[in-house]
Amino acid sequence: MSYQPNPLEIMHKIQTLTNIPSPTGNTRAIIQHIAEDLERDHIPFRLNNKGGLLVTLEGKNKDQHRMLTAHVDTLGAMVKAIKPDGRLQLALIGGFRFNAIEGEYCTIETLSGERYSGTILMHQTSVHVYKDAGSAERNDTNIEVRLDAKVFSKTETEALGISVGDFVSFDPRTTIVNDEFIKSRHLDDKASVAILLQLITTIHTNKIVLPFTTHFLISNNEEIGYGGNSNIPEETVEYLAVDMGALGDGQTSDEYTVSICAKDGSGPYHYGLRKNLIELAEQNEIAYKVDIYPFYSSDASAAIHAGNDIIHGLIGPGIDASHAYERTHKDSLYHTEKLVYAYLLSDKLANQ
Repeated sequence: MSYQPNPLEIMHKIQTLTNIPSPTGNTRAIIQHIAEDLERDHIPFRLNNKGGLLVTLEGKNKDQHRMLTAHVDTLGAMVKAIKPDGRLQLALIGGFRFNAIEGEYCTIETLSGERYSGTILMHQTSVHVYKDAGSAERNDTNIEVRLDAKVFSKTETEALGISVGDFVSFDPRTTIVNDEFIKSRHLDDKASVAILLQLITTIHTNKIVLPFTTHFLISNNEEIGYGGNSNIPEETVEYLAVDMGALGDGQTSDEYTVSICAKDGSGPYHYGLRKNLIELAEQNEIAYKVDIYPFYSSDASAAIHAGNDIIHGLIGPGIDASHAYERTHKDSLYHTEKLVYAYLLSDKLANQ
């Protein structure tokens, strides 16, 4: 089996995806972008009612199927309230802390589609005015959005069309460094989405026949726990989520290998599938690490919790500073794409 991924190409795909805002609940624009790319390549797809996108590639075995997923929704926020001075209070979307977005540029999208820029700041930001600028708690009371508009009151902000429930997306600040590193918000999970889309195109263009009919779900509600828990054909035997590997103290994952998850906060992943993935990595000279993520769950675990009778697994590139300003290396993208490709072409199921 000979497949050599092009990590720089993937990084540019990631950059395109991260620059399209897609906080959970407002992912239509990025799904439309992906759909247009698939249409250009004459790759059939369909949308589910939740707004996710499904591609099916027919394989030799039509009785036993595989499914892979990566999620395109990201962390974000909504306008919770408009303050008396015209600034905005936020309600967070997804699992992160306010300190992770302090100082970040953002965009507010109104119901009519108007967009306004702003900056997420502490109310007590100025050290020349506030004695507690450093010690005040970073929470939904003290963190606010300073709009780039000449407003001084709630009424003036409302006159712009901004209202409670408007989506707020964070500036990704995507940067490719020396064609080696990519640092950006929302590498979780747009790095994996780029990999799956690249492989779908490669398989379709080269008319590669997979051993099993395989479904690819670009899910759009993973950050709130139910992105990939539906639209799973009953023939599906194995379900592989491609999502980030979390780095930190006590973790084995890094930015230079593919991470294979043994267990996360939802419990162990299927032992047989994990062993098959490790075997494929070793056979194909793919650098990998096996890891446990203590505060994590995936579309695969959501599918299990929904009652689907499937074998589930989780792999992905190692992402530093997850749910903040993230970073990974070309090597991790390379090894992740290579393992996914090896898995797609393998004819061994974990229950055999």
